[in-house]
Amino acid sequence: MAEASELDCSEVLRVIALAREEDLGQHGDVTSSLLPAHRLSAEGRWRLTARDEGRFCGRELLPILLRELAPEVRLLRVGPDDPQGRVSRGEAIAELAGHVGQMLAAERTILNFLQHLSGIATLTARYVAAVAGTGAKIYDTRKTTPGLRTLEKYAVRCGGGHNHRIGLFDAVLIKDNHLAGIPRERLAHAVFEMLNRLASLPIRSSFVEVECDHLDQFEELLKVVGIDVILLDNFEIEALRQAVELRDRHGLRGKIELEASGRTQLENVRRIAETGVERIAVGALTHSAPILDLGLDAA
Repeated sequence: MAEASELDCSEVLRVIALAREEDLGQHGDVTSSLLPAHRLSAEGRWRLTARDEGRFCGRELLPILLRELAPEVRLLRVGPDDPQGRVSRGEAIAELAGHVGQMLAAERTILNFLQHLSGIATLTARYVAAVAGTGAKIYDTRKTTPGLRTLEKYAVRCGGGHNHRIGLFDAVLIKDNHLAGIPRERLAHAVFEMLNRLASLPIRSSFVEVECDHLDQFEELLKVVGIDVILLDNFEIEALRQAVELRDRHGLRGKIELEASGRTQLENVRRIAETGVERIAVGALTHSAPILDLGLDAA
């Protein structure tokens, strides 16, 4: 599970502020304002409950959400007790108490965050379980919701997955569009020339990865020194096995990792992992995860 310190950052606070602004606008919660003043300022109690089985992603986030959205609401207890965040249908995850008006205004925004992120963590955990024992790791991609990348990648970690590069700024990934029009016999030389310019970057790239679409391109990339990962895009299962064998035959196991990407689903991810690739990129973790149904109801 990711730690709380990973969430205490300006990006998270900015997106919470944006969520508050888009829901409350300039006039606040106009419906709740129709309640008597004494009811709005009264002390209320609420229970956060899992309505389905999954992974809860919010033990570290919920206190931050309350601090920013409902500062007079206290978190009496937050779970789950399971260290991996697993929750069962009907399980009470958290109990809250405090200012009724603030909670009425914050309820939906809190649930939007927790349900979405818990859905990502739940789907990630299913992929991780599907490849258990193979040695392959599940990675996310940049296919995230604009503005929510920091939180969505945090949710992937909560589900036991791993983060790929955060954005275009922190790692080099030379894709097919970067190499468009370069003939196969020139591919190794073209990539070598690009890598010679690494020293000119304003940062030190956390890794260097190059994408290929065919085995003949892959063989050319094995000639290039300085590549950490080769991305095998939309390779069939047999082609993935052949790529692993070629890499190993060249004595590059442990020096170059292989990452499978494209058309990955829960139904076929174990077959992909059993080819021997070290990494499997799954865009669906962040772009297609259904929410984990949670309820936040008056207790």
